[in-house]
Amino acid sequence: MGWGARMFGISWAEFFVILLVAVIVIPVRYWPDVARFLARAVKMVRGVIWKITDASEQLRDQIDMEQPINDLINTARQDVMETIRSSHKQAQPSKRKPKARVKK
Repeated sequence: MGWGARMFGISWAEFFVILLVAVIVIPVRYWPDVARFLARAVKMVRGVIWKITDASEQLRDQIDMEQPINDLINTARQDVMETIRSSHKQAQPSKRKPKARVKK
């Protein structure tokens, strides 16, 4: 990464300006507290990013596992529907009127 690279959407030059303003504005006695706060904030953000990444990978794996099952279900459903249709066609009565029987 060169000097023109961006971190958190800001360039290194902008980052150093923010750091310089913070050093001037924040009294020296608060620097350790600010450093601890920033360390905790970075640790929390990293933890959230890891959890989101892990959850998205698990979701992707779950979707990949479910796709063959969905294909199997669709194939079975189509086979059952085709069997029902073919048996329904065979079971339909003919539309001819029955002949009247003559009594003897």
